[in-house]
Amino acid sequence: MQYRLQQEQWEAQRLSACAVKSTQTKGRLREEPKCEIRTDFQRDRDRILHCKAFRRMKHKTQVFISPEGDHYRTRLTHTLEVAQIARTIARALCLNEDLTEAIALGHDLGHTPFGHAGERKLDVLCQEMGGFTHNAQSLRVVDCLEKEGKGLNLTWEVRDGILHHRTSGNPATLEGKVVQLADKIAYTNHDIDDAIRAGMLKETDIPKEYVEKMGHTSSQRINAMIRDTIYHSTDVCDVRMSDDMRKALKGLRAFMFRQVYQSPVALQEQTKAEKIVEDLFYYYMEYPQQMHHEFLQFMEQGQTKMRTVCDYIACMTDRFAVARFQKLFIPKAWNV
Repeated sequence: MQYRLQQEQWEAQRLSACAVKSTQTKGRLREEPKCEIRTDFQRDRDRILHCKAFRRMKHKTQVFISPEGDHYRTRLTHTLEVAQIARTIARALCLNEDLTEAIALGHDLGHTPFGHAGERKLDVLCQEMGGFTHNAQSLRVVDCLEKEGKGLNLTWEVRDGILHHRTSGNPATLEGKVVQLADKIAYTNHDIDDAIRAGMLKETDIPKEYVEKMGHTSSQRINAMIRDTIYHSTDVCDVRMSDDMRKALKGLRAFMFRQVYQSPVALQEQTKAEKIVEDLFYYYMEYPQQMHHEFLQFMEQGQTKMRTVCDYIACMTDRFAVARFQKLFIPKAWNV
């Protein structure tokens, strides 16, 4: 126990009064013995890092569906970039870096194949059970779906940060707020980088007002946002940007929605992705026995068919969903 106790003492001595210390956790869904070496939040981070849903993110869309280059972001690389930005901010503000990292690594575990296009389609298809959001699904992954239904049994603080990381959310901890802001910083700037790589944007297309405020490159803009956040969050027990930087980030996101996320090229591919998700959903609703045995087990335990089909499709990677669609709906070539 000495190793964990030393780290807990370090937290008590070094972290901000506004930080969540691992000894202050509200606990887990199920009580369990403490680790001799790691704090509770370090243990949560490791559980997320080693779970199946984390590995699947390497084959899930970030922005561009099925990109043909090796350098485009995936959901996994986005997650790692969010974690790094969040850790930098948390460290500077003397917040709990382990809690911050755990939330960041787990915040997108519930994302569907094909990114937000898949999320929107599942939301429509699952209205009968209240719809679908990736943040709620991320919590469901760590609570119910991992480890064949046992879940990861994470701490309350990590679960809260995962559930409330979206713009509309209200995380209960400053560490959760750091991840919420780091997510916006990461995807706005890295999506610009990928859009330029794809030829959808040129650096000169970015409105001058944002370039002058934040910089000419993704690196400069990320650095400017991180510095602004740290300077305006120090000694105020809050995580926030200056009004000017917040407005600039909001404007940059709006620019990306107009020029990239809702562009005719992107919408055309998103329509195809939504069709795959829709057809798979209706197929498994009619033939649920064709799902993986792990999900059939959930139904045997009393979970509804729609809930199980939704879980199954949400867990799919892009390429697995495409492969299932081809097998189920595309005729095989006939060799004479």
